[in-house]
Amino acid sequence: MKRKSKTPLTLTKKPEPKKGSQEWIIWAAWADRVTFEEIYEQTGLNENEVKKFMKKTLKPKSYINWRDRVNSRKTKHRKKFICSRNKYSLNLD
Repeated sequence: MKRKSKTPLTLTKKPEPKKGSQEWIIWAAWADRVTFEEIYEQTGLNENEVKKFMKKTLKPKSYINWRDRVNSRKTKHRKKFICSRNKYSLNLD
């Protein structure tokens, strides 16, 4: 099979679900690079509503693991993510 583009082909075990669906909310909440602000823009659920949704849909231990993961990530909040990126950016001037 001949590929049409030169861009790398990324194969994932679970591709991104349809945006706005319940599966997408769970997928985005677990994803490291998807902020709560982006989830809000797609679904209208703020951070607290996402937490309630996750608590309702996940098993208790899975919810605890997710909360531990979210609390240790700067990337789940856009403001913290931008600050951390600026901290490590190089000044090339």
